Amino acid sequence: MTATVMERRTNGGRRRRDELAAFLRSRRARIAPEDVGLPPAPRRRTPGLRREEVAQLAGVGVTWYTWLEQGRPINVSTQVLDAVSRTLRLDTVEREHLYRLSEVPVPPEPDIVSALSEDVRAIMDRLGPMPAVVSNPRNDALAWNEAYAALVPWVTGAPEGERNSMWQFFTRPSCCNPCSNLEEQIEETVAMFRYRYVRNRDDPQFQRLVERLVEASPRFAELWRNQDVAVPQPCQKDFFYPKAGRIATRTTSFDLSARPGTRMVVYTFVDEESQANFRRLLADPSLTEFDHTH
Repeated sequence: MTATVMERRTNGGRRRRDELAAFLRSRRARIAPEDVGLPPAPRRRTPGLRREEVAQLAGVGVTWYTWLEQGRPINVSTQVLDAVSRTLRLDTVEREHLYRLSEVPVPPEPDIVSALSEDVRAIMDRLGPMPAVVSNPRNDALAWNEAYAALVPWVTGAPEGERNSMWQFFTRPSCCNPCSNLEEQIEETVAMFRYRYVRNRDDPQFQRLVERLVEASPRFAELWRNQDVAVPQPCQKDFFYPKAGRIATRTTSFDLSARPGTRMVVYTFVDEESQANFRRLLADPSLTEFDHTH
């Protein structure tokens, strides 16, 4: 490692710790003693809690917390950061920010389905008959409208933990996989999946999903070894149900502020035939069934 690279890393670590220190001070300053059950102290020179009060409420040493807020290079644990996060009343985004500034792997994301605003749900519902789904970076389907459930019931109706488009695309038997153009786009699909994966390396659930896919799908394992990466972009997804016909769509993603990496994916139909076939499918869900006798 060259001296220049070492100097950059050292400077980067110092800037990160300085930002962590400033962030903690700002969160501490916004909490009044009475907000956490402490008696008010009108003679305080600065607003908010004192360092020793944060340490006491979080159950950590005063010296340790002081060093953390001073930006010193000390080791921190998930348990301690969680305690500090609760004491400072950090919301979901602030908590993740604290973890990243502390260079500690971000814990599994909380249930964001309940955190989705009514506005997002209303938009999805009003997009009908265009299918729409809210997904996280792992491609888990978190929430969807009626049209999306009609288009891919094998995703929305899967057991909890398997409502994931990548898992369903790569593990469904070929006889029952309606993704008719998957092979045409499979390399790009995996490359875009890796793009999100490398930006969420701290997520153990993402790591586990990749391991499961590699184990379950030789085709995915082969493509994953290629190390290809691509920026996510709109793509064409074609479905074919023997009883409903071809349904060709284009997907467009919109990032949501509810959670970093969360996005709403909207499917638009590329031609009138696809739209007509989908209307039939929407009216009769049995049209998604496959004839296993052939």
